[in-house]
Amino acid sequence: MTETPKPMTARAAAGPLSGSVRVPGDKSMSHRALMLGALAVGETRIQGLLEGEDVLCTAAAMRALGAEVTRTGDGAWSVRGRGVGGLAEPDSVLDMGNSGTAARLLTGIIAGHPIFAVITGDASLRRRPMKRVTDPLAQCGAAFWTREGGRLPLAIRGARDPMPLDYTLPVASAQVKSAVLLAGLCAPGITRVVEPHATRDHTETMLRGFGATVEVDRRDDGGREIRLTGQPELTGRPVTVPADPSSAAFPAVAALIVPGSSVTLEGVGMNPLRAGLYTTLMEMGADIEIRAQRDEAGEPVADLTVSSSPLIGVDVPAERAPSMIDEFPVLAVAAACATGTTRMRGLAELRVKESDRLAAIAAGLDACGARLEIAGDDLLVHGTGAPPRGGATIATHMDHRIAMAFLVLGQVTAEPVTVDDGGFIDTSFPGFAELMRGLGATIEA
Repeated sequence: MTETPKPMTARAAAGPLSGSVRVPGDKSMSHRALMLGALAVGETRIQGLLEGEDVLCTAAAMRALGAEVTRTGDGAWSVRGRGVGGLAEPDSVLDMGNSGTAARLLTGIIAGHPIFAVITGDASLRRRPMKRVTDPLAQCGAAFWTREGGRLPLAIRGARDPMPLDYTLPVASAQVKSAVLLAGLCAPGITRVVEPHATRDHTETMLRGFGATVEVDRRDDGGREIRLTGQPELTGRPVTVPADPSSAAFPAVAALIVPGSSVTLEGVGMNPLRAGLYTTLMEMGADIEIRAQRDEAGEPVADLTVSSSPLIGVDVPAERAPSMIDEFPVLAVAAACATGTTRMRGLAELRVKESDRLAAIAAGLDACGARLEIAGDDLLVHGTGAPPRGGATIATHMDHRIAMAFLVLGQVTAEPVTVDDGGFIDTSFPGFAELMRGLGATIEA
């Protein structure tokens, strides 16, 4: 990835957005498909893999750990795995780019293997906290060394005789949950994780698909208990990755706020633990038609037709946050164009994403003339029914979702909106600007 900033400017769309597109493959599932393929016996064939920079870093890491990882076509990859406990010690540092998901899940995998490895990432990832995974993983017998504050680079000495884990998450985090479960693969007995609120369950679903025994129970307090039986023999299998609902959020919100628009998004993953944004938008009055619902690789998938709609402010409950944690930047854009106040509750986790997303959203909206306030871990956006004026340069803090959200906002502002660096968009959504221009958006490099 280049270190040279790539500013991008969005101007009001010349007319309605229209067309039918498929956004790139789901980022979360792409990481997991490569990782579990490397831990399986035999060949895993993956279709629809996201070929963004973050996922390519995961492919390189699994190759460095001894798996055979080969690109066989557009979005098509083959992984020949080493089996649970069979990964090899890498010869060099594993660079995970901008991906907190990849770094944390990989930490869990390595913690269960008797090998030494060092994980690093780009400047943004090196600022993100890793103690949230290293603290519980130390209980399996792994040892960790980090920079001050638990930051990357991270050196890991994996457990020679890993112990099963029993861990209750202090905050809902699919990354921490997944890291603990992946470490538990190499341990005998049952690894148990309790989460306070249900988070995305791609790890549990995909583990089952590869042959692991994973049991999930709902608790009376609204949380979930997940139990993994350790030392399974995972078997390679075909995996079809659906279109990423987090990436689809950007053209979807653009279609809602640009007058007269109607856009169809094909093959979007509709896992209920990832669909919080779409639930919220429909509560705001969004015209979203869900069609051709189907199942692919154990995941619900559908085509979405999104048409421009007058939106109204709503109260988004804190318990919904885990199911839409990556979509709050673009939801805030929709809220700035709605009528009335939208209150987004329980956003503490946004402070430790690729940037302090809560602060970045607030600063960007304020610079564009929107009215908002932060109350503890809540964000309140006071919409007037008309878009804010724009006319600002947004500090993205190397955060791809902040960049894309404000390029969407620029489609309806009276004055252009510029993001200081759009280069990081390729980490999750390669071809974003081209796809949006194909629908009628105005985005200039």
